[in-house]
Amino acid sequence: MFKLIVAVLFSSFFVAQSWAEVAVIVHPSVADTASEKDISRIFLGKSKSLPGGQKVTPVTLPEGNAARDEFNDKVLGKSDSQLKSYWSKLVFTGKGQPPSELASDADVVAAVAADPGSIGYVSSASVTDGVKVLATF
Repeated sequence: MFKLIVAVLFSSFFVAQSWAEVAVIVHPSVADTASEKDISRIFLGKSKSLPGGQKVTPVTLPEGNAARDEFNDKVLGKSDSQLKSYWSKLVFTGKGQPPSELASDADVVAAVAADPGSIGYVSSASVTDGVKVLATF
């Protein structure tokens, strides 16, 4: 009985993690707004600025991070392996470089809070007053 309860609690934790909301964040001084398509284009290297002209450089979380998986699925429509292939082609042809990876939500929040030219995403629970939420997914 104990094993069953532990298994249910353990599996419900992972289900809750996969439903966690992801927040796309920018520096508080950024006055721009952006659609899902705009954000996707930035994180796929197809655009280097927000619709209002603010230049931004994307930062991402490492592979295996739940917020990264959720962002890739909901916003980019790609898995990690599809993104690896996508970026490999762009790097090989000299047409782009993948976004910088930071180790944790806290690192992404700190980087975006310190640089008005950065854009990132984190679990909504990790958002602080030092950043502005551009969108949630």
